[in-house]
Amino acid sequence: MKIIIINGPNLNLLGKRETGIYGSKSFDDFFVEMQFKYREIELTYFQSNIEGELIDKIQEVGYSFDGIVLNAAAYTHTSVGIGDAVKAIETPVVEVHISNTFSREDYRHISYIAPNAIGVIAGFGLQSYELAIQSFVSGK
Repeated sequence: MKIIIINGPNLNLLGKRETGIYGSKSFDDFFVEMQFKYREIELTYFQSNIEGELIDKIQEVGYSFDGIVLNAAAYTHTSVGIGDAVKAIETPVVEVHISNTFSREDYRHISYIAPNAIGVIAGFGLQSYELAIQSFVSGK
């Protein structure tokens, strides 16, 4: 099984930025833990602050991977292009968010990805990613 985690803008700063919302663990450290825990999965990771690079990566893996865990971060609420990319591919996508976006600013309540994703997981910190991985492993 091949799963990729794709992270959008500012998620490269996890562990450093707004630790009250996002926690103090870096994503790199968390990803190593997930690779160790899910050794039976070919688990890869991509992060970009650039919308077009995220779209390119979604298109690149969207016909050859078994699952995409996508945290488009702020682009979730603004990018019709990323939503369209998710709609265009065959690989199933689970949208994830570290924080509960519905407990935050009103503009964060809108997702251009959710209508084309198989599910949305939000508000469980970095565990949101693991829950998405588990959904692919269990076939749900």
